[in-house]
Amino acid sequence: MSQQILIVEDEADIRELLRFNLEREGFSVLEAADGNEGLKLARQHMPDLMLLDVMLPGFDGFEVCRRLGAQSETANIPVLMLTARGEEMDRVVGLSLGADDYVVKPFSVRELMLRIRAVLRRGTRSSESPVLERHGIRLRPEAHTAEVQGQEMPLTATEFRLLEDLLRHAGAVRTREQLLNKVWGYSFEGYARTVDTHVRRLRAKLGGAAAMLETVRGVGYRIKE
Repeated sequence: MSQQILIVEDEADIRELLRFNLEREGFSVLEAADGNEGLKLARQHMPDLMLLDVMLPGFDGFEVCRRLGAQSETANIPVLMLTARGEEMDRVVGLSLGADDYVVKPFSVRELMLRIRAVLRRGTRSSESPVLERHGIRLRPEAHTAEVQGQEMPLTATEFRLLEDLLRHAGAVRTREQLLNKVWGYSFEGYARTVDTHVRRLRAKLGGAAAMLETVRGVGYRIKE
């Protein structure tokens, strides 16, 4: 069965372009022209990925992203945001609200398809250690559950992958390039901010265990051994 992608974009020509290329790549496609309809379709169909424009009538992309993350049944839907060229703050805010990635308009269709495939690949679970545990942080990759100090820790799919990689390499420094390759599935110059934003979100959710996630200046991040 083909994977399903929900496009939430108010410009009809962009929706048509996206639909054409996604269907050519073998995906099934749903479309919404505003944030309200996008949320409704996401809850009804639970797509494998959402392509979400920032500037939308009704709820904007940020509000859609926030509402998806606030409900357990939709929190794990991967979101790839479409942002205007030069609007760096849009990208930062989108990532801080739980978006998994972003693509800048006008976008390269080839790059967009690469990003989509990379985000979808992240859902593939590893068959390695069934439980990862350090400093009161407990991760079960097969069950996709996370706890800190015995309390459930709600994580987006990307946050989960990031924490999993850091725990698997506890004590070792993971560079931003290594994290981009492993967690996001690609490495492009200039995308270090993506890693930094997700690490900040992860620290906020780790609470008292946040100090265990260290920044190694000029290099990257590590979980203390």
